[in-house]
Amino acid sequence: MNRGRIGDMAVSAAGNVAGAMVDPRQGLTRLRSAVTVRSLVAAAAGAAVGFLVLRATRRG
Repeated sequence: MNRGRIGDMAVSAAGNVAGAMVDPRQGLTRLRSAVTVRSLVAAAAGAAVGFLVLRATRRG
């Protein structure tokens, strides 16, 4: 995986968040266009795995 690309994506995301604070309507439009089924599934899977890991460490 190209690490430079990850940095570019992080900077782009931070810029989009800052832009959404200035113009919320345009920010929501960009968010809707950026969200895909694949990203929603990845986010849900990451949240589920994180929940299970934290739950396991709390019990142990």
